[in-house]
Amino acid sequence: MLIHSRDYGCRKGLQQFITHSSCNLQKLDLYLPRDLQDNHLLAVAEKFSGLLSLRLDSCVRVTSEGLKNMALAMSNNKLQELALIYCNVGPGFLTTLGHSSRNLRKLDLSCSVKWAEEEFISMLALLNCLRELKMRGCQRLTNASVVSMFKSCKQLESADLMGCGGIDAEAVELFVLKCPQLRHIRIEESKLSDVSRSWASKKFVEVIVD
Repeated sequence: MLIHSRDYGCRKGLQQFITHSSCNLQKLDLYLPRDLQDNHLLAVAEKFSGLLSLRLDSCVRVTSEGLKNMALAMSNNKLQELALIYCNVGPGFLTTLGHSSRNLRKLDLSCSVKWAEEEFISMLALLNCLRELKMRGCQRLTNASVVSMFKSCKQLESADLMGCGGIDAEAVELFVLKCPQLRHIRIEESKLSDVSRSWASKKFVEVIVD
């Protein structure tokens, strides 16, 4: 289910939808919800225990603390896909996510800017079921994070590392070489060396450049 900001233009309407919905919701996509706040996230986590996929895009009123409480409330759920795009992913959240959502197969943290790399690395060590990881535009991502990806996420098949200024060509080479299940990588052409191209060809890894 996709909800745009125009669908629910007030806090009360959004709360009523969450409270009174009787469907066994498995996928929820919230795009630009002007009135989405922390209490709504907690209500979603508590109401829809069968949720498999949650996507939040540009939820500017949601705080990092609200995201942490949501992750804790969903610790008994079977969430497999989570996208937090242009969201306030601040200190403490990634650690909480790693401990509470170990079934995650797909994670999208594109354009999130407030998290600490130490927490990101600790989270990856717990999310060893990840198959798809999108970190587009995350300037805090460095070579150390890339090394942690291929060391911790042995099932990772797809990665979007576009616009991550802290990653250099050498780290991309290591990633393509040592990520055992990698099938797709999205990266700037300027960070794609001849060595990376050669290994990608040998391992049948699709390289997507913008």
